[in-house]
Amino acid sequence: MKISQRIQQCEREGRVWWSFEYFPPRTAQGLQNLLDRIERMRALGPEFIDITWNAGGRTSDLTSEMVKTCQSLIGMETCMHLTCTNMPEEKIEIALREAKQHGCRNVLALRGDPPMGKDEWEAVEGGFIHGIDLVKHIRKEYGDYFDIAVAGFPQHQLLPTGERDQEIQWLKEKIDAGATFIFTQMFYDFELFIEWVKAIRAAGITIPIVPGIAPIQTWNGFQRATSLAKTVIPQSFLDVLEPVKNDDEQVRRLGTKLVADMCRKILDADLGIKGLHFYTMNLEKGTKMLLEELNLVPRVETIKPLPWRQSLTPNRRKETIRPIFWANRTKSYISRTENWDEYPNGRFGDARSPAYGELDGYGVCIKQTKEDAMRLWGQPTSFAEIASLFSRFCSNDLPALPWSDQKPSSETGVIAKQLARMNELGFLTINSQPSVNGARSDDKIFGWGPSNGYVYQKAYLEFFVTPQLLTLLLAHIERDPNITYYVINKRGDLRTNTHSDGPNAVTWGVFPGKEIIQPTIVEAVSFMAWKDEAFELGQQWANLYEPDSPSRKLISDLMDACFLVNVVQNDFQDPEAIFAPFWKAGADYAASKPTSVNSH
Repeated sequence: MKISQRIQQCEREGRVWWSFEYFPPRTAQGLQNLLDRIERMRALGPEFIDITWNAGGRTSDLTSEMVKTCQSLIGMETCMHLTCTNMPEEKIEIALREAKQHGCRNVLALRGDPPMGKDEWEAVEGGFIHGIDLVKHIRKEYGDYFDIAVAGFPQHQLLPTGERDQEIQWLKEKIDAGATFIFTQMFYDFELFIEWVKAIRAAGITIPIVPGIAPIQTWNGFQRATSLAKTVIPQSFLDVLEPVKNDDEQVRRLGTKLVADMCRKILDADLGIKGLHFYTMNLEKGTKMLLEELNLVPRVETIKPLPWRQSLTPNRRKETIRPIFWANRTKSYISRTENWDEYPNGRFGDARSPAYGELDGYGVCIKQTKEDAMRLWGQPTSFAEIASLFSRFCSNDLPALPWSDQKPSSETGVIAKQLARMNELGFLTINSQPSVNGARSDDKIFGWGPSNGYVYQKAYLEFFVTPQLLTLLLAHIERDPNITYYVINKRGDLRTNTHSDGPNAVTWGVFPGKEIIQPTIVEAVSFMAWKDEAFELGQQWANLYEPDSPSRKLISDLMDACFLVNVVQNDFQDPEAIFAPFWKAGADYAASKPTSVNSH
């Protein structure tokens, strides 16, 4: 959705909104950490985010990749900065074309700063000279596809009258050329901002103004940022901050209150401005503290249209059904399926597509580094130690497993004790969901979809298991007509008790005025595709250890010998029914082991 449309929607609903800005880091590890941070900060409720374009386009490829990731994987509406600096027209065209391919509908068009090492800005051969040239080019080539933002500078109010009026006129010309909203430079002087807003409104500029707010993190950082941007600092700010400038904690605490007071004045003024754009500097705490001080975060309710996060790329915005197998590896699912066939009627693409490639082409990988893996999982030398790791993960005592990019979901906590017991019995669980019989759609654990609806789930379990224990389990499972299962080994030999070729819906919702929505399913072809990844992740875990080490041999042998199994209890009204066969099989297995007798 375009940002101007989001702003209009918030105005209609009478609610305050906010957004965040990030910049591309310099290192690969910094990028991964930033994406993790953006994922966390999503919970703070930004309406959208924007990604900067480094002076000279030095990080242009990284900006484009971040836009793609935020749109497709994190599922956040993203605005891409684009500058004229060191950018011939063909490079600008590549950037715009990729942005459109990724589903990005918003661009901030800037002339840009001089390249590093130069004091004066100069146009590159074949490039644009002014920001308005970029605005005109985007409108000419893309019509109204993009919302185009331009920069606004409240400090132009301090210029001599003639220069100030000229700057306002140039801003008006950009808007007449097709700009649809304004991001302001950061500022701390509320009165100056008010004067500027009134001046540009008097000049006939009516598009939305998005005020740029910079949290105060440290005294040195505050001084450096305001010095670079030549930002006016009110004396009232200096009077409060200078006496504590050597105490970072105090600077942040008092700075948060000062900036929050300014934000309240902006929102309370009769300016038609009900949104704030935070320059995060890729930091989390300062922005979070500011939102909390403004009493905005507690009012945020994360709207979940579906149990999983939708991608915002063009070809899958309408995707409404996914296999459950990739529930803990969203990035893997998006990456592996982005070139599959289209999504008919919102259904996921699957492995029947001729575009489905080899697993190696995607490059499945464990998220953790070798050092992180050793710290998390140690060097197990027995099956019991492996089972203990899985059990600890289910109990939220371990933040990750090779099969999960994230900590257990809140609904896992509902069945954490049962899952921990399953692992202790030898069923190594990698995915699960409890049964749900008509929870309200606003339920904090299970809720999703429109208001006043009800959601349902069949209990689901997915795990690795040894052949002997599997035989005992299936003997009990096949006595329950409500349970369906799929079993597969590393070679791809599939066994099932279901006679249906179609999918089994394991999550669905009933909402006023809508058809039944079934966003999560189990079906054979996708399970066989997931199998390759599941076993590969186990082998990669093994390969983190030295070639002749007991840990590598233990895990590698497990992957070779174990079966991957998924089980659905179709009686969603009985939350414990799915576990009964496991307890019985566990008891059978324990009884089958020879007992040792102490002789005296």
